[in-house]
Amino acid sequence: MHTIARIADVSLRTPEGKVILDQISWELSPGQRWAILGPNGAGKTTLLSILSAERHPSTGSVEVLGETFGRTDLRMLRTRIARVDPSLRMLDWLHGCEAVLTGLRNTTWPHWDDWGDAEYQRARDLMASIGAGQFSEEEVGHLSHGERQRIRLARALIKDPELLLLDEPTTGLDFPAREALLQSLDSLTTSRPDLPTITVSHHLEELPATTSHVMLLRGGSILDAGEIQCVLTSENVSECFGFPITVFEMDGRWGARAAAGWTD
Repeated sequence: MHTIARIADVSLRTPEGKVILDQISWELSPGQRWAILGPNGAGKTTLLSILSAERHPSTGSVEVLGETFGRTDLRMLRTRIARVDPSLRMLDWLHGCEAVLTGLRNTTWPHWDDWGDAEYQRARDLMASIGAGQFSEEEVGHLSHGERQRIRLARALIKDPELLLLDEPTTGLDFPAREALLQSLDSLTTSRPDLPTITVSHHLEELPATTSHVMLLRGGSILDAGEIQCVLTSENVSECFGFPITVFEMDGRWGARAAAGWTD
């Protein structure tokens, strides 16, 4: 089994010398679905920006999709990676399927001359596969935040990425919208079983049921990383977030609450 990503002794410091990531080593294999959990300031988004080939570490080695940082064109590498970010802007007047097709060139503006019947049908089929088919002919400006998130997911998938990164994808969603998006993410295990994913989140409740592995990040260091059943213990999560937490699991979904008797 080849490795999708490998980072070794990676650290990142600001110009002022503040340590954001501290000697992290970790590997991602095909088909694994990782979550990175930790409190604010743990370094989650910074680590994701390195894995998405958007920045270099200060020290250490990084290999993503067989390419080693410092020896490859990161611009070309980024074309093989998709990132779902709630802040991604989409033009309000585009239909859903048109917004999805902008992902082919990773642009905001549409390229209608590139799109024929085959491309439109591909976008519609993809949207249907993640439960967003009903939005294909709706203008983006008429969609809710949660519906737009499913458009962003389809947009990321349209270019057949080899690695999918999700940066707090359920931020700002109400309960029904969150559950709809998580169902869309879970459906990828059927439609794209070999696609590795990494989801950054603060909350256990926001993890897809198909999450296979978890990294707990605190203060720029890995507290624990491995299979979800082994890592998501009350003891580990309490240490990661810095106060007593009871962790529970039901039907593949995870949750957490303050441990009984805890007071601020």
